[in-house]
Amino acid sequence: MIGVRKRIRESSRAAWRGARLFVVSLAGSTTLFVFSVLSIAFVPLGVGLFTTPAVLDAVRRHAHRRRAWAAEWAGVRIPAAYRPLPPDVRRGVVGDVERTVHLLKDPATWRDLRWLLADMTAGCVSAFLAPALFLYGIEGFVVLAGLWAAFRHDPYWYGFIPVSGPLSALPAAACGAVLLVLGVRYAPALLRGHFLLTRSLLDPGRDEELARRVERLTETRHDAVDASAAELRRIERDLHDGAQARLVAVGMDLGTIEALVDKDPARAKELIGQARRSSADALTELRDLVRGIHPPVLAERGLGDAVRALALRMPMEVEVEVALPGRAGAPVESAAYFAVSEALANAVKHSGGDRVWIDLSHSDGMLRASVTDNGHGGAVTGGTGSGLSGLERRLGTFDGVVAVSSPAGGPTMVTVEIPCALS
Repeated sequence: MIGVRKRIRESSRAAWRGARLFVVSLAGSTTLFVFSVLSIAFVPLGVGLFTTPAVLDAVRRHAHRRRAWAAEWAGVRIPAAYRPLPPDVRRGVVGDVERTVHLLKDPATWRDLRWLLADMTAGCVSAFLAPALFLYGIEGFVVLAGLWAAFRHDPYWYGFIPVSGPLSALPAAACGAVLLVLGVRYAPALLRGHFLLTRSLLDPGRDEELARRVERLTETRHDAVDASAAELRRIERDLHDGAQARLVAVGMDLGTIEALVDKDPARAKELIGQARRSSADALTELRDLVRGIHPPVLAERGLGDAVRALALRMPMEVEVEVALPGRAGAPVESAAYFAVSEALANAVKHSGGDRVWIDLSHSDGMLRASVTDNGHGGAVTGGTGSGLSGLERRLGTFDGVVAVSSPAGGPTMVTVEIPCALS
């Protein structure tokens, strides 16, 4: 009995969602398709150069909403393969022209328009099938209840059944019952069919996906080379300004001590203490530098213990939860460690909170690390010089992604995912 009720609830929900999709497809997709066609048609006249970016942005938001519903309502994943806008696009009139050219060159734009055309026709029909079974099934019982009496001179046709009295209404009610049973049984499948149709039109296809992946790998390779060069420059600068300078000072102190050891033993003894302190400081700086390159605890104990050690050095209260059944490759562990370190540094500098939670886990071939603080929120990715933007570039080498949830008022959650296997 519980299973039947659950099935009825799921089917009713699918029917309601199908009705919602029908309205959105008919009104939203039709309107956006007409505006898109008119805007693109006016590009040669100049007007479309300024209206097309706004219209196509609305189309993409419409498509993104459909992708979200597909995943949430039917478990159908529809990838988005839009080409990112070049970072050097200018503002103003020139920027509008550049954005229009970029959007019209993107194959995903034409897939969206093709989908809009199909969605406002076949998509409407496929979305309405689930609610139609319920509505027409209920109508059969309404006919039995007396709807036929409103048509005194002509019979009321319920499908292929003419109804002119109570007896002829019985087959209509029986047919309605069958439709209701079919609705309960097949409404979720019909809703899923609508989203499968959507995916067939919006999916970029394997060839384009591979081409986009190659392009992304090329970009991340350049980013990795630039990051490596910047890291080498940082190490060289730290060595030159830190440990090297202290070691030079130690050498000078030792030379002075050698000259004073017979003439002024007290002064020589004082300089020996100073040299010892300078050598200790140089050793500390070298250890910090090595830790910044690759922490020894990371190589010896793994990512979980390395993050725990990192948390102990933070000025905020940090809780670490680790659920890693094995170890990832050294490059992946290093990337994940420095991603967590960067997210922690941002939390300390900018969040305004006093507590951080770190979760490390691995499932479905993904190493996940989330850093959550109780600060005021407002963190974003993509700014020039942004630490989070740097995270995206660094993790792109491993096909990793960074997701940031930071509503105004907090909390802020930075989630890092890197595809890998554990050993």
